[in-house]
Amino acid sequence: MTIDRNFWENKRVLLTGHTGFKGSWAGLCLADLGAKVTGFSLTPETTPSLFALLDGHGGVTSHIGDIRDGGAVAAAVQDADPEIVIHMAAQALVRRSYREPLQTVHTNVLGTANLLQALRAAPSLKTVLVITSDKVYRNDERGAAFGEDAPLGGDDPYSASKAAQEIVAQSWASSFFAEKGVTVATARAGNVIGGGDFSEDRLIPDIWRAEKDDRALTLRYPKATRPWQHVLDLTAGYLMYIEALARDPATPRALNFGPLSDDTYTVEAISARMLAALGSRHVPRVAPSDLKEKTALAVDAARAAAALGWRPRLSLAQSVGLTAQWYRAFNAGADVVRETMDQIHSYWDGGAAP
Repeated sequence: MTIDRNFWENKRVLLTGHTGFKGSWAGLCLADLGAKVTGFSLTPETTPSLFALLDGHGGVTSHIGDIRDGGAVAAAVQDADPEIVIHMAAQALVRRSYREPLQTVHTNVLGTANLLQALRAAPSLKTVLVITSDKVYRNDERGAAFGEDAPLGGDDPYSASKAAQEIVAQSWASSFFAEKGVTVATARAGNVIGGGDFSEDRLIPDIWRAEKDDRALTLRYPKATRPWQHVLDLTAGYLMYIEALARDPATPRALNFGPLSDDTYTVEAISARMLAALGSRHVPRVAPSDLKEKTALAVDAARAAAALGWRPRLSLAQSVGLTAQWYRAFNAGADVVRETMDQIHSYWDGGAAP
């Protein structure tokens, strides 16, 4: 499982959502591989944020704007003249989607349409990868891992918006891009962990905040299972997917990215690992939510393994170890740019977490 540095050298890449947690890691990885990266995103929603902590390291050309603003998106596309586009900009929180359903749909569905429409005028464009979610599937909660051919659906507004995003991407691909030789594909991945995530209503940041405030962590669904994976494993998967799409027209146009079947854990189990890694003295408490979330979720990533040779390099234990190491460095006032880049370089070199 390798990334081809020669492929990325001097490639013009437009990365939406570059100020977010995943986008910040992706921007650093792309720049480290020699790509010329232009980012388009809102200002970071959290303080602190990984994007702000990195303080421009990597040299990503940053456009601050709203994916719902078609004019701003078109201007960023024109400035970037991209060969490759990675679309990460999204409203990515399930619980917020209950509070703000229209904003969620507008951002995730119409925002994607705005971007794809603007890209019709991009003369150098070759490949578009739209990042959706493992929650695009109609989930009956039987616990079986979903393959890419499973029916799409979504009971909550977030899941529905990401399923609709899949359909929009497929529509623009067939209607406008196929005749130009531009490839549009979607990547479906789930719960991502790693250093520098400070988002609301996410498990790892919630653990960090609880420890910072010297209080017990509150768990909503301790027995829920999720396909946890480290942000570096996922970023590598995205980049390998783009390389394959560029080289082989037979590459599938939708792929799942998830952990191995024997490396799936409950919220309770991953919390215990992370709390132990941070040296916590607190015992989590349970306070069920009044907002419905699916308790069982898993995806089958066998197709990505077959098509790309991709599989997670890091076990969950290693992923938690790397994540805890990053937060310990941050809490100690260490150089988080160096910590982040060290983790990236170790990953490229085949290293693993503590």
